[in-house]
Amino acid sequence: MAKKKGVGSSKNGRDSRSKRLGVKIYGNQPCTAGAIIIRQKGNKFRAGDNVGTGKDFTLFALKPGVVSYTQKRVKKFNGRTYRITFAEVN
Repeated sequence: MAKKKGVGSSKNGRDSRSKRLGVKIYGNQPCTAGAIIIRQKGNKFRAGDNVGTGKDFTLFALKPGVVSYTQKRVKKFNGRTYRITFAEVN
């Protein structure tokens, strides 16, 4: 006979590591060439002037300068327009 009643184990208690996504350099802040500006999933922010896009949609500076963000209206193929934020280095 068991001295203690059987205690069930929890099936919770796990979590994945955080991916550290988000804006790394904000507007009007200086950056060097190759500096990561935004880490993102998908193309939420687009690359503007002097900004490149990595294979995981990371935006990075191609030249040293000051980061700025602008919003532009873009037309979809069905005629609908929507706003997109572009990251630029000036």
